[in-house]
Amino acid sequence: MSFTNADIDRLDFDKGDGLLPAIVQDAATGAVLMLAYMNREALQQTLLRGRVVFFSRSRQGLWEKGETSGNSLKLVRIQSDCDHDTLLVTAEPVGPACHRNTPTCFGDGNADELPAVQFLGHLERVIAQRLTERPEDSYTARLYARGTRRMAQKVGEEGVEVALAATAGDDAELVSESADLIFHLALVLAARGLSLQEVARELQARHQQRTAAKV
Repeated sequence: MSFTNADIDRLDFDKGDGLLPAIVQDAATGAVLMLAYMNREALQQTLLRGRVVFFSRSRQGLWEKGETSGNSLKLVRIQSDCDHDTLLVTAEPVGPACHRNTPTCFGDGNADELPAVQFLGHLERVIAQRLTERPEDSYTARLYARGTRRMAQKVGEEGVEVALAATAGDDAELVSESADLIFHLALVLAARGLSLQEVARELQARHQQRTAAKV
C-alpha cells in the first residue's frame, strides 16, 4: 500500500518540532538498519525519488542516504505508528547502511546476529553475490553454471532426502536435510529471478483467502 498525501497530513510533525523519527528496516532480513529523522519535505522527497531522504539536524537540511558514499536505501514501504509520530521505513540497502561501513548501526550486522528466520534474506543475498562474482571455490557458482536442469534435479534429490529423514531419520537429520532443500530451492528461485519472499507472499495470500472464506 502506497503512502499518500492524506497519510502525510495525518502525521503529527508538531510533537517533534517538525521532525519525525524514522526507523529503517531491511526489507529482506527485517534487521533494523538505522534511525534518522524526516520532516515533511524529506518524506515527500523520499516518496518522489524512491530513495530514502532524511533531514540532517546537524546540517539543518535534507540529505539523501548514499549521496556521497553510494550506500543508498531503495524505498519499499513507509508506515506510521499508532500515534502518527514515528515512521517505519522498509528499504533495500545498497551497500552498508552505517557510516562505519557495517550493514547496520546496531551491532556489527553479522549474519549470526539475525533472528534465525530472517537469516533466509541474508542467504538470498549471499547466493546473489555468488552468482554475480562466480568465485571458483563456490559450490553455489559451480552448480549454477551446470544449468537449471541440474539445479532442479538437486531440489528433487533433496526433497526425497527430506521425506526419507521424516519417515526413518531422527530430528537432527530431518532439520539438516530440510536446510539442504531450502538452500537449493533458494538457488533455483534466484536463477529464475525470484525469491523466497515471493513464495512467502504466495503463502500469505492463500492464508488471507482462506481466512476471508471462513468469515
